[in-house]
Amino acid sequence: MPIPGPLEFTYISANSLSSPYFSAGFGLMGVGAGLAIFRRGGVVLAGLARRRLLVSLEIPSKDRSYAWFLEWMSVQARTPKSRGISLRSHQLSVETNYTQHDNGSSDVQFSLVPGPGTHWIKYKGTWMQVVRERDSKMLDMTSGTPWETVTLTALSRDRALFPLLLSEARDIATRRQEGKVVIYTAWGAEWKQFGTPRLKRDVNSVVLEKGISERIEKDLISFLNRAKWYSERGIPYRRGYLLYGPPGSGKTSFIQALAGKLSYNICVLNLSQRGLMDDKLTHLLMNAPERSIILLEDVDAAFNKRVQSSSDGYQSSVTFSGLLNALDGVASSEERIIFMTTNHIERLDPALIRPGRVDLQEFIGDATPEQARRLFLRFYGESSMATASTPAEVKEAVGASEEETSSVPSEMRGIPALADELAEIVAARTSTRSVSMASLQGHFIRQSAEDAVRSMDELFTQREESPNDSP
Repeated sequence: MPIPGPLEFTYISANSLSSPYFSAGFGLMGVGAGLAIFRRGGVVLAGLARRRLLVSLEIPSKDRSYAWFLEWMSVQARTPKSRGISLRSHQLSVETNYTQHDNGSSDVQFSLVPGPGTHWIKYKGTWMQVVRERDSKMLDMTSGTPWETVTLTALSRDRALFPLLLSEARDIATRRQEGKVVIYTAWGAEWKQFGTPRLKRDVNSVVLEKGISERIEKDLISFLNRAKWYSERGIPYRRGYLLYGPPGSGKTSFIQALAGKLSYNICVLNLSQRGLMDDKLTHLLMNAPERSIILLEDVDAAFNKRVQSSSDGYQSSVTFSGLLNALDGVASSEERIIFMTTNHIERLDPALIRPGRVDLQEFIGDATPEQARRLFLRFYGESSMATASTPAEVKEAVGASEEETSSVPSEMRGIPALADELAEIVAARTSTRSVSMASLQGHFIRQSAEDAVRSMDELFTQREESPNDSP
């Protein structure tokens, strides 16, 4: 047997090379290698083309423009091909806005917005790809909603369209709020819009005792115009107001009307909210939306009746010292306006309402005769046929003879005369029993001007039987 050498070579004969099976194997290997190289080259070329020719814009759900863009997309879905904008989407999501009213009725509005997936829009003659992605494994800790992103992709030469599109989306979102007041509520450690924006209310529609509305408004406008003055003297730029008085006197209504007049929004903060702690309270006050009034309602009840329940435990963990530090401590925010309301100022700790935390206090009480008269005139007005108050004016207004003047109904003698009569009734009865502005408003809504005056005694009788008005 021959001994193998250190090197051995395998020789392929010419017959083997000419074998059809061998040639087919080499052909398949060559085709596979060519396809792999072609595929790899295609991926590289596609990535290079994407980097060179395309540009993408990512909008995370945490960003404010995310909600604006989704609303813009929903508008395009409702109005196809509006203003040259085309939207192609077959994957939709529903957003339901549910509002429960005090009288038991409710309003439900459904908005269809593009859901997770790929969509195409044509904006200003340019097609863009919109990809909405939802990561169910990542949650927003403040709201508990899944983390989402929207990615817009267009040609690199069209990147200038992104700012235009976002600006248009912002304008559409803010246009819904023009002439309205947006109400925010605390959701965890963040502020979320509550319901739909409210129509602005005329300050004069909230009838307060003479001078109160003007005094608060003048003080607030003066504060807003003195930011530089505060800065130059190193004084914290913040202002606190306390409105106190019985329920139904118009405290919250006035704050809402005042915010509308100044084009401010309202952030309603309930100190008894479940899960609210000192650190969250400080965070909320420091991160309130711009041009907003922070409203703390019924602040006297925040630290009363803190009894642990076997089922729910403590609803809120805010301490009194935590509230004081959030209002006027080292970590307290600047450029802030706070309004507090209470029905019982005697229950408030002096440390809470000292200057620096509460800079202006105003008592808003039950209806005075003058307030009742002004509210009556706002409800019923002065009709063209009912402005007369003397017999001669009544005769001219209704075309009656002097003998017939005495039989003219009191409504014909003029709304001002009825308003004066109403004021006299209120003045005579309020010495023993007051009536709230909320009760008067409800009384006027249900009946005519003359009936409202004639049945005022019934209103006071109801107050005697149930002396506590609901706010």
